[in-house]
Amino acid sequence: MFTWYRKLSNNMKGILLAGLASVSWGIAGVITQFVSQNEAIPADWFLSARTTGAGLILILASAIIYRGRIFDIFKSWKSIGILICYGLFGLAANMGSFYVSIQTGNAAATTILQYLAPLFIVIGGFIFEHRKPVKMDLVVFVIAIIGVVLSITKGDLSQLSIPLDSFLWGLVTGVTAALYVVLPRPLGKTNPPIVVMGWGTLIASLAFNLNHPVWKNVPPLSAGAVLGVLGIIFFGTLLTFSTLIYASRFTSSENISLMDALQPVSTFILSVIFFKEALSLAEVVGAIMVIIAIYLLQYTQRHEDRIQQ
Repeated sequence: MFTWYRKLSNNMKGILLAGLASVSWGIAGVITQFVSQNEAIPADWFLSARTTGAGLILILASAIIYRGRIFDIFKSWKSIGILICYGLFGLAANMGSFYVSIQTGNAAATTILQYLAPLFIVIGGFIFEHRKPVKMDLVVFVIAIIGVVLSITKGDLSQLSIPLDSFLWGLVTGVTAALYVVLPRPLGKTNPPIVVMGWGTLIASLAFNLNHPVWKNVPPLSAGAVLGVLGIIFFGTLLTFSTLIYASRFTSSENISLMDALQPVSTFILSVIFFKEALSLAEVVGAIMVIIAIYLLQYTQRHEDRIQQ
């Protein structure tokens, strides 16, 4: 059945797996819109359920694969501090803002705003590390801003196509997605990524359960709602993360980052199919501009890294 896959080069296998991971993120975004709007599952209970389920599965998988090594991350107070920050300000903050933004708006707009994460990383480097932006960074910033404006106004600058609170939560999603990438980097040097992700997700789960325990005030759950929650855990965490791990074995991080563009593209397409959302030309052009901007940013950074090496 998969003989065609075995015949592919390792590089192509990695690219396909990275593409699958990005599409999985897009699918998870669309399912999140279904769960939050059509099934009206409250954010506080959903976030507790999602992080508890995903965290336990990731830690169980880590224990099977790495056995006692899963506790190495707790050997220093510095690692513990970074892990807590990652769990709270990266994972918990990102999942929470992503859900609320989609619940009050739509998956397509929120995904575009989250996709700005690399741009927020550059801005953070300028503010906190005093790294001077290059000319291309400024060009990218202008292109991305114009793209976002077109996407969220549909070309009519007098009004937003999504509620203001959804837009603001979407921006928070982009910022926290940047933290989600930056914060765990020190931990990833000495610990397997799935272990870092597992413990971080459990810390996020603890925070959400302190606010709303998953076993209390469980909302009425239809079969569609149960499948939706399970689908988000599967597509938004398990499938995405596992395919990214395998992709990194076959191809470069540069190729993996380029496939990120499939996330907003798949979300837009699936939103049109399942929610009958009519996308205007301005929205499509805006989304393309944002994708191009982030691609240019990543290409420039890779070029600079090669020069420094």
